[in-house]
Amino acid sequence: MPGPKTNEREGTRAVLRYYHMSASKARVVLDLIRGEDVNTARDILAGTTREAADVILKLMMSAIANAVNNDGLNADDLYVAAAYADEGPTMKRFTPRARGRAGRIRKRSCHITVIVAQMDPDRLEIVRAARSAQASMSRSRRVASSRRRADQQASVNKRETAAAAAAEAEAEAQLNEHDHDHDHEHEHVEDVVVENEAEMTAEDDATEVVDEAPEATDETASDDATEETDK
Repeated sequence: MPGPKTNEREGTRAVLRYYHMSASKARVVLDLIRGEDVNTARDILAGTTREAADVILKLMMSAIANAVNNDGLNADDLYVAAAYADEGPTMKRFTPRARGRAGRIRKRSCHITVIVAQMDPDRLEIVRAARSAQASMSRSRRVASSRRRADQQASVNKRETAAAAAAEAEAEAQLNEHDHDHDHEHEHVEDVVVENEAEMTAEDDATEVVDEAPEATDETASDDATEETDK
């Protein structure tokens, strides 16, 4: 006995009618999510670059919302039970061609249907175990990433501290060298001042000696002249 028809599957559905896209283009995307749980199907549609992926993702979210609000089901326990696209009406248009002929343009449309249902207990247990394992793995990756970032930040801080200490030591060395040069220059200036003072003192002494010498000569000459006069 054959199983139920696709459009007679049990579950909660959402239908999009008269969408301006050929049914063959929509079926390519629907084949990717058929039979998958809603979380996996959401990831698949988010990573698909076809135009139909965005439309089908919105339609699947609508079906999930219907199942949660109308039937009281848990969104994480659902899977895509059926997904199909039927042909809609085709609009016929014409475009001019060579030699007065006309080319036909077929603007196709389709009706897209997505049905979600609750998973059986065995599959639900497997999916939950896989989700818990994935969550623990993701947690481990986050912890490892956090530790790696902390180690990198500590290394950066250590390098910055070492660089700051080196810069401070270099600045202190330059300051000490500048003070040493300043002291040396000051000592040189003091030596020059002392030498200048010594030279000035020597010049003053020489001037005094020169000044005293003529006076003594004059006095001697006047004494000699007085003695001759007395004679």
